[in-house]
Parts: sequence; C-alpha cells; structure tokens
Amino acid sequence: MKPSVRLASLALFAFQPLLIQPAFAQAADPVAIVEGEAGRTQRVAQQLWDWAELGYLETRSTRLLQDELAAEGFTITPGVAEIPTAFVGEWGEGGPVIAILAEFDALPGISQSAAPSREPLADKHAGHACGHNLFGAGSLTAAIAVKRWLEATGTPGRIRVYGTPAEEGGSGKVYMARAGLFDDVDTAIHWHAADENSAAAQTSLANRSAKFRFKGVSAHAAAAPERGRSALDGVEAMNMMVNMMREHTSMNTRIHYVITEGGSAPNVIPDSAEVFYYVRHSDADEVRALWERLEAAAEGAALGTGTEVSWEIIHGNNPLLVNQSLARVMDAKLREVGGVAYTAEERAWAQEIATSFGAAARPLESAGQVQPYGTTLGYGSTDVGDVSWATPTVGLTAAGWVPGTSAHSWQAVAASGHSIGAKGAQVAAKAMALMAVELFRNDELRAAARAEFDAARGPDYVYRSLLGDRDPPLDFRR
Repeated sequence: MKPSVRLASLALFAFQPLLIQPAFAQAADPVAIVEGEAGRTQRVAQQLWDWAELGYLETRSTRLLQDELAAEGFTITPGVAEIPTAFVGEWGEGGPVIAILAEFDALPGISQSAAPSREPLADKHAGHACGHNLFGAGSLTAAIAVKRWLEATGTPGRIRVYGTPAEEGGSGKVYMARAGLFDDVDTAIHWHAADENSAAAQTSLANRSAKFRFKGVSAHAAAAPERGRSALDGVEAMNMMVNMMREHTSMNTRIHYVITEGGSAPNVIPDSAEVFYYVRHSDADEVRALWERLEAAAEGAALGTGTEVSWEIIHGNNPLLVNQSLARVMDAKLREVGGVAYTAEERAWAQEIATSFGAAARPLESAGQVQPYGTTLGYGSTDVGDVSWATPTVGLTAAGWVPGTSAHSWQAVAASGHSIGAKGAQVAAKAMALMAVELFRNDELRAAARAEFDAARGPDYVYRSLLGDRDPPLDFRR
C-alpha cells in the first residue's frame, strides 16, 4: 500500500465514529425512539378507537398489538390465563424482567365522534371513554423503544408486554396474576389517560361486582295479578334496602348499580329480572364485609317478594399497592419529559370542548404541566391492583384528554380519538421508556423497590383475589 493511500485509509477510519455516532445515539435514546414512532402511536390508537371492542371480545385489537410487536422481533404467547384476547410479548434474554401493561377494551353504551361537541355515532354502541386505545398504543411504543435501546446498548434484560383485556368490569389482569404470570417480573409499569400529567403515588379502591338474577312467575298484570310474582319487584326491593344501607357504611364506600333486565311490557308480570352491582372500598376486607350485607339484602328481597335469587360474581380487584421508591423516580422521569403541547388548531378544539365542562373546566395550560408529587387515594378501581400485589408496580397518568374531562364521558371518547389523545400517549410512552431503562441500569432501585414491596405485603402474605376461583367471564359483554 502506498503511504498516501494508507494515510487516507487511516483518516477515514478515524472519522468513522463521528459518522456513525448520531445514528447510535438515536438508537440508544429511548425518548428519540418514541418521538420517531409518533406516527405508529397515532395509527394504532386510532385503529383501536375505531374498533372500540368490548372486554374479552377484543379480537382485532389484540391481534393488532401482537402483530406490531411480532414485527419488532418480540416472541408472542397468545391466549394466556385461558383468555383468548390476553397475550404476553417478550424480547431479550437474561437480566431483569421489566413488564409494561397494555389495555385495549372499550366501554358499552357510550358513543361519540372525535368532534368537540356531543355527536353520538349511530352505528357505534361502544366507545373508548376511558382511553384504553391510548393505553395500548402508548405501551406498545414504549416497549418498542426499550427493546431497541436494549439491542443498541447490549444491555442484558427482558422487556415484556402484557396484553390485558377487559379492564372495564372483567378483571383481565386478575386472572393473569392468579395464573402466576407476573411471578418472575422485577417491576411492572402502567399508565392511564387522564386530564392531567401525574406520577403521584395514588392508590385505588378495591371492588367487586356481581349480577343478581331474580326469578318469579309471569301472569297477566290486570286479569290475574294474584298468580304472578314479579322478579322486578325483587330487584326493586333489593335496591331499596341497599340504598338505605348506604347511610351505615364508612366514608370510602362506593355502591352503584344498573338494572340490566326488568321486563318488556307493563301488563306482563316479569318472571326474570337482573341488577348489576359494584361495591368499592379502600380496604379489600371491608369490600368482603359489605358484600355479605349485599347478599343478605338480595336474599331478603327474594323472600319478601316471593321470588328466587342467585348471583354471579363478575369481577373483583384489589387496591393498588403503592411503591414510593418507584413512584418518586417515575415522577422525575415524567418531569424530564414534560406535558402535552397543543398546536393552535388543537387548542381551539380543546377550548370548544371545555365549554361543556361548566364549573369543572380547568386552564388548558395545565395539560403542559406535571402535577405536584404526593400520596393520594383515588376513588376509581383497576385490576392493576392485583398486579401490584404480585410484583413492584409503578404508573402515571398523561393528559390525553382536555383538562376538566371526566373518565367515562363523551368528552373522553372524543379526545381519545383526537391528536390530543395521541400526544398524551406519546408523553406516557417516553416516561415509561425512561423508567424501564432506569430499572435495567439501576440495581439499587430494583432492590429498594423489592424491599419496600416485601415489607408492605408482610412475611405472611397470601394472595387472595376478590373474584374467587371462577373462570374468566368471557361472555359478560355479549
């Protein structure tokens, strides 16, 4: 080799790190990866929103998430815990196991377009009023970012995605926890759409639900009323007694119901009626105690109306077990990411939808802020609670909805199908990816979280689900 050629080769070799460094830096930056996948986040979120599939019926939604992960090299195990729409996707080997939860079920009985005014869709009878389309899409993007970071850096470890169906009243994660699917997980990460950005250490209410079914005797309501025994009377008598019971419960109690069957014609005494109940409290044992009183009310109602009653427990969730060691770090990661920034068009859309909130409206600027850290009691319920008793768990909320929005509202459906919702999912994906990377790198953090977790559960802890040993209610939304 001539000296001039050799010098040129050495010069090229010397500059190679400068040429490849930007590409490597992006591959090793989870936030940059998430930003690069913004199109995927919005596409997946929109598709899940369009389908709006109900719990345990999310066949297309779960397939979409599985296909996206498989295309990224994840190994997919479908149909886990005897649930056809539940799955686990994993990438990596050795090292810690970090889980990211992904939900994707919609709510029945609520329909709305992505318009900022009330506009039900005639051909849709369900909607993503809790933003689970954003949940699934954001978690997908976060997991892909972490996978690429593991691959680029050569860090040992496994990133695992849990596709968790039927959070809305079906307790999909409870069956997965009961099956031991989280037993080898070091930490689980989750998020939820909301009207604010927060990583506060917020617990939740335990809850249990059941359908109480009354059986009576049909007869002509005018010609032969003495021959009939109204199943609807049984439902109404139960509801009256439970409503009186509310006065004699503790402050954190929540009881609500809906009559799902009550007859078809006033002149036909109904021989079948059904009421669907939820009971909630911050203490799982208090839910169990309240439940005994609920069952006694049902039995008394049947006795007093000459009907028969049976009931089927549909779902049950333990309260979230807060892990301060993890929550404080998640708060720091969320602050590093920041909140949601509206374009001028998005701000105009948000201003219009905010006019429907009345006194509940909040400044639109709060979507770009992160709420102060603290420990609070949330009055919702989630099957993430059972995961949090199986492994150290941490979560956050991101402002995928306009400030002032309530969950389970048409305004939540609208924002979940809008670019504002996708931006909230991106914020969550960035924070979760940063949190996962920190957990892979930081042995001390994982150890501290595990120590706090073990202390909170106690040495004699035995897992007890609030739904007993029943099989998943795969048809409860049919």
